[in-house]
Amino acid sequence: MKLNTATVFAVSLSLVVGAFGAPSKPKEPKKDPAVEAYNAGTEHLFDLEFPEAAEDLQRAIEEDSEMAAAHNNLAYALRKQGGDHFEEALSHYNQAIKLDPELAEAFMYRGVLYVMMGNDAAARKDRVTLQELSPELADELGYVIENGKEKVPEQFFGVTAEK
Repeated sequence: MKLNTATVFAVSLSLVVGAFGAPSKPKEPKKDPAVEAYNAGTEHLFDLEFPEAAEDLQRAIEEDSEMAAAHNNLAYALRKQGGDHFEEALSHYNQAIKLDPELAEAFMYRGVLYVMMGNDAAARKDRVTLQELSPELADELGYVIENGKEKVPEQFFGVTAEK
């Protein structure tokens, strides 16, 4: 019995498929709910929708309480909503710094919050830390300490989407 190449290939392929199953599409990576909530919150920050941002970022933290950037961004969203939210914002800045002591933006924005709360001495301490972590952010915080307010228009330092 003489077999041609096409017949041999077809028989070989059917044996492989029979043994291992048909090839399937590569699976998409599983989506991380914490990252999805964080990204949604970040989008709201960029749109200056602070209550919506806070809601999404809180959800991100519920999914992953160790996400320092989510604590930092939640604190930012809370701070932007005014004095009734300052203590909660401070708590989240502190948690962000505890989780990531190198997160310069948390020191900068906590320093801004301290100024808003009338605690310039604490803001100056954060500025000293920032001199080591990020001289650029130390200058930004210095501006806030000297002027009692942030620069306009709104600037975001370190607010990025997760990958």
